[in-house]
Amino acid sequence: MADPAHELTLYVQSRKAVTSFYQRAAGPPTLGVGPMTSTSVVAAPTSSNAVDASPVEGPVYFLSDDQSRVVALVEELGVERGYAVKVVDVEKAGRLERLVTEHLRGVTNFPVLVGPAGQRLAGAAQFTEDAVAAMMPTELKSVRALSYLKVKGGDLDRIRRLLEGLEEVKELHFLTGDWDILVVLDFPPTSANRRRGVLDFVTERIRGIPEILDTSTLVPEFSVTKFP
Repeated sequence: MADPAHELTLYVQSRKAVTSFYQRAAGPPTLGVGPMTSTSVVAAPTSSNAVDASPVEGPVYFLSDDQSRVVALVEELGVERGYAVKVVDVEKAGRLERLVTEHLRGVTNFPVLVGPAGQRLAGAAQFTEDAVAAMMPTELKSVRALSYLKVKGGDLDRIRRLLEGLEEVKELHFLTGDWDILVVLDFPPTSANRRRGVLDFVTERIRGIPEILDTSTLVPEFSVTKFP
């Protein structure tokens, strides 16, 4: 059974085709209503000219390109971050079901992504990679560490260039107060002692810069990220 904390619902709104020029043969729908299987999103038409595989005598539906882009984005990130995504086409849902769906009250702009805690994105313009990833917090696969640096007077631009040149240094934050720089470090997962590996890097590589007077490093036991 899927973890409810790792389940999201993506509501899309298809449109009926206004022409009978093209009808596809009957077959299983490509975009349905109700629970989906597996952790991936049901494939949606990738063009505004694409149509749903409805029976010949039934209505033909299509999904706009902006909504198709959102489905593809949510599918990709959902699989990468271990989330199950259920896709619901509100155009095909029963009228009563649409009216009583709490998460859609007042919604006029689709698609809508609803997270486990009820948080949501509405409208294709809001679906950036950062925004969707923020809806799917996931455990970091790499080892993240934070190191505070005390710097003596010198060429700050030179220190910055030296730190940026280290592959493990991912972010630099310049501070006021007891410490001068906060460095965010990132290391690939390894079977070796993670804390020792981080501290070896800090003492040998970062403390090897003459202007660095002192360091204080934190190695979290567990890290979760909302970043892509």
